[in-house]
Amino acid sequence: MVLEIKNGIYWVGVIDWEIRDFHGYGTPYGSTYNSYLIKDKKNVLIDTAKDYMFNELIYGISKFIDPKDLDYIIVNHVEKDHSGCVDKLVEISNATIITNEKGKEHLSLYYDTKDWDFIIVDTGDEINIGDRTLKFIRTPMLHWPDNMLTYCKEEKILFSNDAFGQHIASSERFDYEIGEGIFEHAKDYFANILMPYKMLIPDAIKAVKNLDIELICPSHGVIWKEYINEIIEKYNEWAMNKTKNKAVIVYDTMYNSTKKMAHAIAEGLMEKGVEVKIYRVCETSLSRIMTEILDAKYVLVGSPTVNRNLYPEVGKFLAYMDCIRPLDKIGVAFGSYGWMECATEKIKEIFKNLGFKIVDDECLTVRFAPKEEHLKKCYEFGKRLADIGF
Repeated sequence: MVLEIKNGIYWVGVIDWEIRDFHGYGTPYGSTYNSYLIKDKKNVLIDTAKDYMFNELIYGISKFIDPKDLDYIIVNHVEKDHSGCVDKLVEISNATIITNEKGKEHLSLYYDTKDWDFIIVDTGDEINIGDRTLKFIRTPMLHWPDNMLTYCKEEKILFSNDAFGQHIASSERFDYEIGEGIFEHAKDYFANILMPYKMLIPDAIKAVKNLDIELICPSHGVIWKEYINEIIEKYNEWAMNKTKNKAVIVYDTMYNSTKKMAHAIAEGLMEKGVEVKIYRVCETSLSRIMTEILDAKYVLVGSPTVNRNLYPEVGKFLAYMDCIRPLDKIGVAFGSYGWMECATEKIKEIFKNLGFKIVDDECLTVRFAPKEEHLKKCYEFGKRLADIGF
């Protein structure tokens, strides 16, 4: 499938219908690797795809030009889902690579680039390709040091690479074809890819808001046309840690003791009007949980103690959360144990590392199994927790 998105500008990417794990990030809806071809006096390809997708990428390019006639390949980001075909394309076309200093460095660590031609750009630099001018904006650590955006001034198109992306495989290429449900896919992507760097996003948003934009073309998912202002505002909200009155409860359980505590606390929270999401971690993808945590006020994690340690799936979740680094949350650790309580202390260590405001209570641990009176205390704790602010 290929598509002309504006006169002389084409989507020539690859749809990955089957992928369900993107280096640890669950992708139940698949993904795309978007590549864009601009036909002008100089033919330009913006980003590529994974290396094993080379034949599909070449097929798309060949619909509009002979791949040998590529003049420039813009590498907005060197991660191999975007640069995986660059070496073969250079071999075919001898195209010049347009990237930044970090991009050149990273490409040299993946490929033998000693004979490649490069044009190194920085924020504000422009290159004329004929009837169009391309402008570049560096966005380091969103989410690699090499990331940048490319803006086509005449067509008012922002080629945003990972920014504003979504992991969704679809025959639709534009946001309006899917509708407002696309925001949930964008939120999922933000939470699991960009959340660790969200303090850098406001500056990038300022740069983007100064541009006249008719299309945002990311390197994953659909193209933004109808909801451009809305997705920019969503990014601003997510980056500024705007939260709902929402609690996410994550737990695993051995003999249902921790499960009972989770549900009792949840009942208390709900009694006070708090939106609650409960996940048994062994039955839910970590990325789905992180998406809910993005705009949650409270994060509650429960685990039984097993051999002086966390239940394995809870430990896996905490390692993932520590990597994604949500900020400004109220954290609660709870769980059951037999003869030595260790799990909740390990949970709180992660909370401290993330800067969570930790709320504790004697009812949050129980030996073996909670009796009715203990569950009532958990319920009352949930009600009290709902009244705690930052």
